[in-house]
Amino acid sequence: MPSPITIMHVLFRFSIGGLENGMVNLINGLDRSRYRHVIVCLADYNAAFLERVEVPDIEIHALDKRPGQDPRVWWRMWRLLRTVRPDILHTRNFSTLELQLLGCLAGVHGRVHGEHGWDVQDLDGSRRKYRLARRLFGHCVQRFIALSRDLERYLLRDVGIRADKLVQIYNGVDTERFVSAVARNPAATIVVGTVGRMKAVKNQTLLCQAFVALLERRPDLVGGVRLKLIGDGPLRQDCAELVAAAQRQDWVEFAGDSAQVAEQMRGLDVFVLPSLAEGISNTILEAMASSLPVIATAVGGNVELVVDGESGSLVASGDVAALSAAIERYVDDAELRARHGAYGRQLVETRYSLPRMLASYDEVYRGLAA
Repeated sequence: MPSPITIMHVLFRFSIGGLENGMVNLINGLDRSRYRHVIVCLADYNAAFLERVEVPDIEIHALDKRPGQDPRVWWRMWRLLRTVRPDILHTRNFSTLELQLLGCLAGVHGRVHGEHGWDVQDLDGSRRKYRLARRLFGHCVQRFIALSRDLERYLLRDVGIRADKLVQIYNGVDTERFVSAVARNPAATIVVGTVGRMKAVKNQTLLCQAFVALLERRPDLVGGVRLKLIGDGPLRQDCAELVAAAQRQDWVEFAGDSAQVAEQMRGLDVFVLPSLAEGISNTILEAMASSLPVIATAVGGNVELVVDGESGSLVASGDVAALSAAIERYVDDAELRARHGAYGRQLVETRYSLPRMLASYDEVYRGLAA
């Protein structure tokens, strides 16, 4: 039996997040007799989150990167490459791309880079230095994996990556874990919610503003609709102060980080993603798999996942009134919630299944390892 293919996965931090969830699904789902996995974090990792990896004896290393430029990271990464000798080096997002140069110098046979979303300092991909860096270090990469058509177009047209290097692979969602609630009572309090790290790019403050605006416009809904924010981060305090100032804190729940996202989804009636920028959102796919209608800002890969008027609604980023009105439509119409949620589930089963994603990555890895 041939030796397993060793993949070194490199990311900035291994903790709760969409990129990290996708990576866990990939590691857990690939054939364990064919692949061995090593995780490398530029900064650090969350030991509790690591427990989601089901592969026994997973190897993980933290390079303990300091803020800004830290030459020690290069030396530590070089030693790891020479010790582990991976068959595939798979870096993710801009912060890790430069390490592909070390992969070249270390003679790593297969070099893959994934673009999962936009950097908070470059929300629309327009910054010239980011494009130039991607083009420069892109010479060391054999396959770029874009998680959305939007990112694929950016790499091809704006960065100048060759078409034969590009592969577009959507995230996949576990349709056995993420399922709809057994029953949703149309007469019960409607729960509008979101899941995600509470940071600037996710823009949960927009959702709080829209919720406050809805209750101001429709006082009859006070007590009949609640907002649930699942996740934690720097924006939590801003959001808490915003709803408190409007005296709506009794109808807003800050649930914090949760390892039980599938169960949390089943407690929602409407899912909202108010991001400023997105690649391909795992939480949108998980919400669709949970038969929830999705309201999302029309940015990045959101427009590829949400079929406006059929599985959910797209609104302009930053438009409080439009988001508030979209929430109101779903709160008022149980049949609309059910119809859009059912169509979203159908889309996940046909286009965004986990087996489909795993097969695509397997093809890339085996092709390079060969």
